[in-house]
Amino acid sequence: MFRQILLMLTFTMAFITLPAQTSSSLYKGTVNEKMPITLFIQSVENGCGGDPYYNAMYRYEKVSNWLELSVTEGVKQQFAMVEEGFTGLMILKKEGDAMNGTWISPDGKKQIPVQLKKVNIGKKDMESYEKKMEQLNYENHDC
Repeated sequence: MFRQILLMLTFTMAFITLPAQTSSSLYKGTVNEKMPITLFIQSVENGCGGDPYYNAMYRYEKVSNWLELSVTEGVKQQFAMVEEGFTGLMILKKEGDAMNGTWISPDGKKQIPVQLKKVNIGKKDMESYEKKMEQLNYENHDC
């Protein structure tokens, strides 16, 4: 009887400590058809059930640091991505391996087209982006 209880407890603890499943993607493209950008997005399984949530960051190549994005998914693969500190937002629609939409300034006066295409990279490179996402989240949200 003791062994059965111990075995059940072991299996229960294994499920409690399982990390959430993530799926990461990297996109490269342009803002305003000339400014190159890179977008990294992670879909994270919701531990409470329901829809996944997202972590994301992007940067203007060779011009800016990574900007963390707060992501909300709408219907039909539409995403609203608000920059940390609300310095701008992107509204993107995913279609196959592409994400296209608009970057909008906080005052709504500038609306610039965004075109992105999914890029396949190796596991080691993907882990590097995942670590950077974790570090950026820590920098922006740690006490």
